[in-house]
Amino acid sequence: MHSLLSDVLEPLAVPVLLDRAVAAFPEQPAMSFFGRRWKYRELADLVDRAGAGLQAHGVVAGDRVGLCLPNTPYSVIFYYAALRIGAVVVNYNPLYVAKELRLQIIDSATTTMVVPDITAIFDKVAEVAESCGVKRTIVCPIADMLPAAIADGYRMSQQATTTQPPWPPRVIPYLQLIEGNNVLRPADIDPVRDLAVLQYTGGTTGVPKAAMLTHGNLTINAAQVCRVMPNLQLGQERMMVVLPLFHVFAMTSVLNGGIAVAAELILHMRFDVDTVLASIARDKPTLLHAVPTIYGALSAAAETHKIDIASIRACISGGAPLPAEVGLRFEALTGARVTEGYGLTEASPTVSCGSPEEAVRPGSVGRPLYATEIEIRDIVDVTRHLPVGERGEICVRGPQVMVGYLNRPLETAASFIDGALRTGDIGYLDADGYLYVTDRLKDLIICSGFNVYPRVIEDALYEHPAVAEVIVIGVPDPYRGQAPHAYVTLRPGMQAEPEQLREFLRDHLSPIELPSRVEIRSRLPKTAVGKLSKKDLIAELALAGRT
Repeated sequence: MHSLLSDVLEPLAVPVLLDRAVAAFPEQPAMSFFGRRWKYRELADLVDRAGAGLQAHGVVAGDRVGLCLPNTPYSVIFYYAALRIGAVVVNYNPLYVAKELRLQIIDSATTTMVVPDITAIFDKVAEVAESCGVKRTIVCPIADMLPAAIADGYRMSQQATTTQPPWPPRVIPYLQLIEGNNVLRPADIDPVRDLAVLQYTGGTTGVPKAAMLTHGNLTINAAQVCRVMPNLQLGQERMMVVLPLFHVFAMTSVLNGGIAVAAELILHMRFDVDTVLASIARDKPTLLHAVPTIYGALSAAAETHKIDIASIRACISGGAPLPAEVGLRFEALTGARVTEGYGLTEASPTVSCGSPEEAVRPGSVGRPLYATEIEIRDIVDVTRHLPVGERGEICVRGPQVMVGYLNRPLETAASFIDGALRTGDIGYLDADGYLYVTDRLKDLIICSGFNVYPRVIEDALYEHPAVAEVIVIGVPDPYRGQAPHAYVTLRPGMQAEPEQLREFLRDHLSPIELPSRVEIRSRLPKTAVGKLSKKDLIAELALAGRT
């Protein structure tokens, strides 16, 4: 068995994952934060006390509880506490500006917000909370979760950036919330029908909307991912948590997946390569789920500083295409094959994943997960199924697929075809059922009537030894309508000129695919989870009057 879940995929309430881990491994470490550790029975106690405190302050089943937190023990505690009492978790990116927070709070009808005592985050939430219907804000001191040896130093050094009392009446300090003799009343949860999380996504239209994910969606997807990972040792694994837990990939594969195997969650507030390498040396993690940029950064730093990261033995890469060389470099350092997965928020999120036990198929994101079906449909006539090897829109069926978008019946209907979720991604299946994702429908570049796929150009540029990262987007062209434009960064100590890179590409691409321009930059924009961000470059061009 790969996890504490049944071999038969059954929809469960998310807190059952924690219950089973506590029952089987009460004395094993559940989470650590800068070296401070909590056992599974201690985590369960904090979850129950937080849940009882929420109920004592008026939170009832169905209420929306917003988590606007960096990765800390509070992220784990309040996620399971809210779900245990039947509330619905709404994940918020702490980097959101006040306008983005306002829109999401109103759309989701969030009535409780959980925030750190970091002034930059607390103040943004406080600015919009009352006018948006938030009834209570729970403030969580970071220093209280640190080891005693460094807590006082943190308080002194961060005093200027930490919010201090007195606070308004609707602000509840964490310690006040969990104190007292409040008795937890666990909710009676129907995992098939009851919502667990509202996860915001741009979807296929670019308009932020909330995917409604049930308890069953999330627990089944955690079980599906665990099935792909061989030789998991229950109660013995240590999961490096560098992806933000407010992101759906981390929420399912790292948080729920880690708890499903009773792993220790090694929490990092953000990805800092030196801090993470020091943690690897100290904490010896065995599991790492991350995005390609993190694998690349860790490999480069470990090689440069000759740091041993071989404790890591199982990895999944998601969120963005994994360049083959990045995976191979990381495997050479750890002995662990980086298997690539594919998914989207609306599928909780994982749809397919490679297996470490099977030979690598370059460019593939593995086969569909257990109980998942993938259909390739014609881009123009979506009712038409395409045969093996032909590119079309990837459509998905499975128990991890959302029930729809919150308050958006038209968008929900448009996202399904004959009951299958339309992903908005372009790809194909090979004869053995392996999936290849070639691009996004919205990223497709039409040059003189021909389809040009940015992924093809990006993969070609990654073959150049000087290239570190690549983004290709379409820009207006007076002759061809659109033309590909490539942005690259170079590896430390390496040099290349834009025209040299274009010449390199002439042997790898057709003339229609050749970028009209290659631009070398010191860095490329990334999202909060570390994915390269095409959206930011497109916005930059729009501001410059290019689109």
